Amino acid sequence: MGHRKKHAPRRGSLMFYPRVRSSKLVARIRSWPSIESETPRLLGFAAYKAGCTHAVVVEDRPKTPLFGREVVKAVTILDAPPLMICGFRAYIKTEYGLKSLTEVWTQKFLEGYEKYISRVLTLPKDYTPEPALKAIEANLDKITEFRVIAATQPRKSGLGKKTPEIFEIKVGGGKSIQEVFEYVKSLLGKEVRVSEVFSEGQLVDVVSVTKGKGFQGVVKRFGVKILPKWHKHRKGHRVVGAISPGSHKMVFAVPRPGQVGCHQRTEYNKRILKIGENGAEVTPKGGFLHYGVVKGDYIVIEGSLPGPAKRLVRLRYPIRPPKEVPEGPPKVLEVNLESKQGA
Repeated sequence: MGHRKKHAPRRGSLMFYPRVRSSKLVARIRSWPSIESETPRLLGFAAYKAGCTHAVVVEDRPKTPLFGREVVKAVTILDAPPLMICGFRAYIKTEYGLKSLTEVWTQKFLEGYEKYISRVLTLPKDYTPEPALKAIEANLDKITEFRVIAATQPRKSGLGKKTPEIFEIKVGGGKSIQEVFEYVKSLLGKEVRVSEVFSEGQLVDVVSVTKGKGFQGVVKRFGVKILPKWHKHRKGHRVVGAISPGSHKMVFAVPRPGQVGCHQRTEYNKRILKIGENGAEVTPKGGFLHYGVVKGDYIVIEGSLPGPAKRLVRLRYPIRPPKEVPEGPPKVLEVNLESKQGA
């Protein structure tokens, strides 16, 4: 019997190369779905991760063995204070992709908010949006989409910070680009709540930056096999046996030590179980570990989400939804509120 070549699965997915730290802790959404809606609407929102617990829910997926019965599911609670709409941008399509035509900013923020937004923006003293609005009206036939410039309001959450995060959210739906234009103009300088964007029972995509774990070895980073320890001439055990052929440069995909965590990740089709306005309904005794108390609007999402407590989590309309989705909101009987502090 001749020599048999050894076969082994590769270690680590090449999809996520290079495994480096995310440049920003606010996730960036690069793709937005197209939706069919008679009225324009925002296609995303953002909230802070408070923590995890479990809930008792009536299973409403018809093809499951537990259909109609009470089941216990792990859930994640998001603290979702209203977003402030600071402005919007108009985009035109070019041979190199989307290009910003111009942007319009609000002249007046809600009372008391200017001192917070000025932490990240230098507000002009004499700003008038009329020139930008006229430029948009003159080029409406060229504009393909609008995106609002939204800012968070962490002072209304359980976080102990004041500096907001700023990002774009695409506006979808509507019968014409003129209708979308009127919609984004109506949002300038106003608050948007999560109940105006999403509904209970809806699927969303979650985009966030994962928990950072620092510099780690190949066993933790790629899950390679630990070498046997009985041989006294080993140069190491938690190492890769050979990193490359001697006559060539090292292949980039060979497992090497380096950064683990703090990567941007997207999880698809997470289901919203509940949206509420009183955070006391979902805050456990003593508050969430490393977060505290949820004060206002909240979102209960089935399953786990990437990132540690206090991390900003961005939600988006599903870009690849499944064919079959249960109709209507799920029936949540109870959310566990026992203390997370331990016995």
